[in-house]
Amino acid sequence: MTLWTNDIFQVLVNHQVRQVAYVPDAGHTHLINRCGQYGEMVSVPLTTEEEGIALLAGAWLGGDRGVLLMQSSGVGNCLNMFSLTRTCRMPLLMLVTMRGEWGEFNPWQVPMGQNTEKLLKAADILTFHVDESNRLGETTEAAARMVFEGPAAAAVLISQRILGTKTFME
Repeated sequence: MTLWTNDIFQVLVNHQVRQVAYVPDAGHTHLINRCGQYGEMVSVPLTTEEEGIALLAGAWLGGDRGVLLMQSSGVGNCLNMFSLTRTCRMPLLMLVTMRGEWGEFNPWQVPMGQNTEKLLKAADILTFHVDESNRLGETTEAAARMVFEGPAAAAVLISQRILGTKTFME
């Protein structure tokens, strides 16, 4: 398991995150597995990313904190649902693995990857783009604090530089 995954997991534990909504993604594999093994968290696989916003709204109404794990291509699926976070002042923490950036091989990933941060900002979501793995723990901590003590909606964008590039062979 990578150090940055441990750092993020510890932030989630420290902030008493109980629900982890995710669309399966290679970049989040270690974190998804770690959360799934931790008895204090419920991991919920999603069909589409916007389901995660609804799930976490229900968690919040029930008194639980949650996090949404997804790839940058899924942000576009959530645009309409982001109105829920804004209108209801619902806390929303998202950890987004980026595609369409540094060294991307798949041209279908580039348009959304290049526009993810712009779209999140247009939806009044705070964004924190991280290019260095040693900064992920502290950045996730800062975002979680703003989300859960704010409340706010925030996304930590995990750069493709951290995750590494993919090929069609993987």
